Amino acid sequence: MRRMAKSTVNVRIYYVLPCCMLLLHLVNALVEYQAQRIPEPVLRTTFVMGMVLVGSSMVAFLISPRLEQFVRWLQRTSRAQAGGLGEGIFLLVLGAVVFWLFHRMVNYGIESLLPVEWRVL
Repeated sequence: MRRMAKSTVNVRIYYVLPCCMLLLHLVNALVEYQAQRIPEPVLRTTFVMGMVLVGSSMVAFLISPRLEQFVRWLQRTSRAQAGGLGEGIFLLVLGAVVFWLFHRMVNYGIESLLPVEWRVL
């Protein structure tokens, strides 16, 4: 098995994985918000638990590994062409997007991130 460079492991542990966990938190907030539409408490609880399990699995097995692969590709490409500039720009954009999404959710509510049709009235 190929060993990963220390910088790749650091980026994964200290940046990519936390960003994915923050995005998972946003998805969980969305699920809880949408669950308000289900009047039956047992069915609502089942829905929330199922969606959180699905979301966690998607982050763990799909999103985080793909994002990590993309970061590794950026590291190789940017080192070969422009030093660390490409990777740095990607990481800054990723952080800015996650920050913006959380800013909207915390200050204006999760419904501010949803289309009007998805909002609970």
